[in-house]
Amino acid sequence: MENLNKNLKYLRIRKRLSQTRLSHRIGIGASSISAYEKRRSTPKISSLLKYSKYFNRKLEELVNEDISLSDQIKQQDTKGDQLRVLPILVDSKNEEMISLVPVKAAAGYLNGYSDAEFISELPNFRMPFSELSENKTYRAFQIEGDSMLPVPAGSYIICEYVQDWEHIKDDSCCIVLTADDGIVYKRIKKDFSNNQLLLNSDNSEYLSFEVSLNQVLEVWKSLGFVSFNLPDAPQK
Repeated sequence: MENLNKNLKYLRIRKRLSQTRLSHRIGIGASSISAYEKRRSTPKISSLLKYSKYFNRKLEELVNEDISLSDQIKQQDTKGDQLRVLPILVDSKNEEMISLVPVKAAAGYLNGYSDAEFISELPNFRMPFSELSENKTYRAFQIEGDSMLPVPAGSYIICEYVQDWEHIKDDSCCIVLTADDGIVYKRIKKDFSNNQLLLNSDNSEYLSFEVSLNQVLEVWKSLGFVSFNLPDAPQK
């Protein structure tokens, strides 16, 4: 367990959390967190399970591995030089179609995003907008929740596929497909030095969070949205 205290401190700092803020989030006293990190105390299994759940790390990783080292070894290919499978559908004129991922298909998309048969079963269409180029790949995702207000729940986000993640501009809105959280729509900040993306909501009631690049499966840059929730008439 010689790496345990180092791992606990590394994971906290990587999420930019003080010991007090982490205490509030996982329900362990700040003094105990300090003692764990300084190796003055060894956490009980119940505390380790709280760390494991919050940071999405296996107990074996927390106890036996040097997580900071293993994260560097597993550094993600941000430029997209390695093969990424992206199935697309074309019409009778060999022109690329836009696939739509509605909310009800979101869970299936996590497993079928690289499956050509699954993509072919989604609604596929073309959009006659001059803002969309013929030589790029687009997809539309329906979003849930109000974390990105004023874009309302149920909106359809029209996106462009991003092969090279280094081209993502900080604070741009993107659809990110992650292995743990599925489809999320957030503002992105790159933190490649720590092998992660920072995901921020426009609704201040929602906390920002980090996702390891090793958990990221796809990134789609948001171009616009379609909504059938028209605003209410202004009050007189």
